[in-house]
Amino acid sequence: MYEKLIRQLTEYEPYNEQEKADLAVIIDALRNRADIFERTNMTCHMTASAWVMNEQGTRVLMAYHNIYKSWSWLGGHADGETDLLSVALREVREESGIRYVSPVTEDIFSVEVLTVDGHEKKGVYVPSHLHLNVTYLLKADDTEQVRKKDDENSAVAWFAPDEAVSASSEPWFRERIYTKLNEKMRRIV
Repeated sequence: MYEKLIRQLTEYEPYNEQEKADLAVIIDALRNRADIFERTNMTCHMTASAWVMNEQGTRVLMAYHNIYKSWSWLGGHADGETDLLSVALREVREESGIRYVSPVTEDIFSVEVLTVDGHEKKGVYVPSHLHLNVTYLLKADDTEQVRKKDDENSAVAWFAPDEAVSASSEPWFRERIYTKLNEKMRRIV
């Protein structure tokens, strides 16, 4: 069922030590854990994120995430979908209101194992767990109207790439994820 994704991940060339270590965890979980694409797996589950840039690569799209109280990339849970690129595209549309978003490439852009602290969502407690995340580089028109998604974020905005990093209030994401995504994006544009 996940053969295509496992093949893509196996062929993926890690950018750094973080990606190399996290990639091994993700592949192991895909091979050995049940219901990995469902939130019913209370330990870890698959997610997809998007680093959304404008056509020139001079701006990236961020949302102010209500749970984390931070500007962050867009993305979300697979919820049964094994095509993670489709998940990333869906989440960008849902979370930002942007209708016209497309992949810069269909290849995996980045991989991360992300810790999620326990929190409440829609009045229900969600215990701490891991997001086994695959990130895609997408592009969108930065003149298209954006809108917030009240149950997930309180704002959506375009930032210069370095400003996007600074806008995040999560040090680990600034240092390990968003800076890395900008470095990789600059190699493409």
